[in-house]
Amino acid sequence: MNQSWLDRKNPLPSFYDISIASLLMANILLIANLNCDRILQLDKPLQTGGRFHYQDGGQRLGGGGANTGLGLVWAHHRVALVSQVGRDKIGDWLLAEASTQGIDCHLIQRHDEASNEMLLVMTPDGERTIIRPQRPIFELPAPPVWSQWDAVYFNSSAEGVVSWAKTALNHSLVFAQLAKDDRLRPCHILIASKTDMAERSDLTPWKYGLSIAGDSLKYFIVTDGGDGAILYSGNDSTHVAAMTSNVVDTTGAGDAYASGLIHGMTTGLTIIDAMKEGAQWAAFAVATQSSIPGETLKAYLELNA
Repeated sequence: MNQSWLDRKNPLPSFYDISIASLLMANILLIANLNCDRILQLDKPLQTGGRFHYQDGGQRLGGGGANTGLGLVWAHHRVALVSQVGRDKIGDWLLAEASTQGIDCHLIQRHDEASNEMLLVMTPDGERTIIRPQRPIFELPAPPVWSQWDAVYFNSSAEGVVSWAKTALNHSLVFAQLAKDDRLRPCHILIASKTDMAERSDLTPWKYGLSIAGDSLKYFIVTDGGDGAILYSGNDSTHVAAMTSNVVDTTGAGDAYASGLIHGMTTGLTIIDAMKEGAQWAAFAVATQSSIPGETLKAYLELNA
């Protein structure tokens, strides 16, 4: 087996020569949801027993697959998505929108149930509450040939995620988002929000990360919105500040952070600089009234190409 990036003293992917890393784009596989979001803009913050007026913001492309994938496409990576959508008009619309935006959708499966909308209830301060229907069970097929993929990102509750991740670890740089429960997420880099971590475990953050990601874990990142993020690695921890931004819509901020982090790590940045890149992408995302990254991120990437 070839020496992997994890075996090197300098933790950079072995599939890049550092001198030309910035000129090469990565092949990135995302296992994440593709959603049709319906925006309901409320006139005041939510409270128990309240009555609210809303404006219907219409449909828009969303889900971790789109929110994470589009920024990476704009950064000129090749991005393929593993997900499932219904065999209906909304499913057709989702595939058409994602494909038009440049995401490779040939690995997306179709199911026979309806592709119901995700309701995103937005308050004037930019916070959102998500209401979604129960998803049909999504079973991953046999894993792909991992040598074709430089990086893999798992943000899905699909059946088979653990076995896919385990087979990818020796071939690709594996990222994972902490699940809403304590299910395993074998990976090299685990990402979680402070909110998701609340009251999870009495273990230290690093030991908890190891309990989820296994011995392959190199970095555990816990984000905390405007307070930045903390990087855990063994007994060490490092705080990385957030980027200042005018918050308009927080939807997709975590996805944008993951996207910027993946971009940074696959173009030769250190983990700290990759986290700063993730913070920058998240700042652009919260300043945009959409689920997917906005035009400011696209302009930033074009300026820094």
